[in-house]
Amino acid sequence: MSLPLPNSDALAASQALQRLIAAEIAEQGGAIPFSRFMELALYAPDLGYYSGGAAKLGQDGDFTTAPEISSLFGATLARAAAAIMAQSGPNIIEFGAGTGRLARDVLATLAQLGVQVDSYTIIELSGELRARQQEALKDFPQVRWLNGFPEEFRGAVLANEVLDAMPVELVVKEGGRWRRQLVTVEEGRFAFVHGEADAALQEQIRGQIVDADTLHDGYLTEVHPVAAGFMRSLAQMFKNGKGAAILIDYGFPGREYYFDERTGGTLMCHYRHHAHPDPFFLPGLQDITAHVDFTAMALAAQDAGLDVLGYMNQAAFLLACGIGELLLRTDPEDALRYLPQSKAVQKLVSPAEMGELFKVLLVGHGIEPDPAIVRADRSHRL
Repeated sequence: MSLPLPNSDALAASQALQRLIAAEIAEQGGAIPFSRFMELALYAPDLGYYSGGAAKLGQDGDFTTAPEISSLFGATLARAAAAIMAQSGPNIIEFGAGTGRLARDVLATLAQLGVQVDSYTIIELSGELRARQQEALKDFPQVRWLNGFPEEFRGAVLANEVLDAMPVELVVKEGGRWRRQLVTVEEGRFAFVHGEADAALQEQIRGQIVDADTLHDGYLTEVHPVAAGFMRSLAQMFKNGKGAAILIDYGFPGREYYFDERTGGTLMCHYRHHAHPDPFFLPGLQDITAHVDFTAMALAAQDAGLDVLGYMNQAAFLLACGIGELLLRTDPEDALRYLPQSKAVQKLVSPAEMGELFKVLLVGHGIEPDPAIVRADRSHRL
């Protein structure tokens, strides 16, 4: 690969993280599950990609998210959140709030609509991003930060590109059975080796991988126990209250996720706006993600007591929630203002851009979905 080189401080931080991971591998007898490697690479205190200090979003970061593309994304989500809060409570939780742009756009839009928000809670693991959020949201006194789920909650939950960054298990079929991918150190470099899948992982494989028994030897893919646990935690949080979560991410329903042809899984890394498949490149300085199995997420939520309120692609969701109407509030004759907004909306809804790859899953408790969401629903595809 030909990728930009980091500066000396960033390289030193990555090398420190590599030593930490190597030490744990040695302590565990020579290998750790890939899920643990991914957890350390992303979340090790002070050194992981999300817990360290490197810029992650925007022109100077590694990738750009929908809230950074257009304020109309946040304005549209504000409408969806308002409909949920009208049936539950005047509160919002956002997981992984990035630069704070989405929170700012949502709160500003709700204020314009006259919708009261008593609390806007951000659950953020990155110290660098939390600092950026605090600066961006200093004019909104209802914003607060937590490190984990509250015990109970009434209101709307927003999670944009959160599930894809949760550690996954890599599994590969060998000799007719599924084995776990482990990470070891060979000649001073991280490398994959096969290991045994314990009973819990075997159960996860049977419950998640569609037609697991018919897939051929050599087939490598991911399963998502951490993300499934996140869905169960949402259910616990809503157990004694009303509310709904809007989860937006790239991924597929199960029957599309585990195509025969997708033999190498969906794991992808992002570094300085370059996408590549090597999770061992500069740990701590790159994002590591996997596409979301939305069928598995919906089943985990449902099994934990939540209702599946809707599933659709991002284009259908944004259009159902009125992004087209919001765009037309700018006069098309005013080309200087209208054309950049129109181009941004096109990126969000076009099937060739984010409109089809990104999906939206809505789950909740005690909430009736908006009729426009019901019309757009494609949960029969899950």
